[in-house]
Amino acid sequence: MASGNRSWPLWNSETLVAVGLAFLIAGFVKGVIGLGLPTVSLALLTVTIGLKSGMALMIVPSLVTNIWQGLSGGGLGIILKRLWPFLGATCVGIWFGVKGLAAFDASVLTALLGVLLCIYAGLNLKRVRRPDIGRNAPWLGPLAGAATGVLTGLTGSFVVPGVIYLQALSMPRNTMIQAMGVAFTVSTVALAVGLGDQRLITQDLGMLSAASVMPALVGMVIGQRVRGWMSETVFLRVFFAALAALGVYIVVRSLIAYGAS
Repeated sequence: MASGNRSWPLWNSETLVAVGLAFLIAGFVKGVIGLGLPTVSLALLTVTIGLKSGMALMIVPSLVTNIWQGLSGGGLGIILKRLWPFLGATCVGIWFGVKGLAAFDASVLTALLGVLLCIYAGLNLKRVRRPDIGRNAPWLGPLAGAATGVLTGLTGSFVVPGVIYLQALSMPRNTMIQAMGVAFTVSTVALAVGLGDQRLITQDLGMLSAASVMPALVGMVIGQRVRGWMSETVFLRVFFAALAALGVYIVVRSLIAYGAS
């Protein structure tokens, strides 16, 4: 399968099955734990159709599911007031990051994505205690947002340091889930604008991205239904272990492809 930015036929059975399964699994994870659709779908798509195409494909499903998550709850106004410096800096960073995505070697950027996935999974498996950075948020937020934006533009991944920063704000769980929905929505819109500006979203990719909403929603419904009888603690350990393994695979495969190029 693709490892870099190689052209890959979208409308064949192999690709359609791979894309459908990627969003079904990603939706299931989001249904169980309330997040993870962009991260899981991007990781799975990267090893099938490549990083740049995978980033384009995740746009519509991520936007649809995270708008719903960002609007669920009564804390939208408070979240926007608290996070606007972080979100604004993220958008600016994404703009510059996507320019790098269009210019740099796709194998190197794919390896970077794998590294970010390993870091995120490792921190959660080790249960590293996040310090409360609430007092430092006024100056730390824009810095974290800029770094998150650049890395999101380069790799499509928002988790490092974006999710880590949000978790360190020590918000109540429901507010945190809504805040992540807001942050993912804003970053997805900014990423779509950046990819469009660099002509990295084709009509076929846009159509397939829209079609991918259905398996993502089906996966979410299944995940929500099994959430009640599934141990979230056990599921999270399995999920992050699998994410770490996938990250290592992406790094190794990308470096081999880069060395062979």
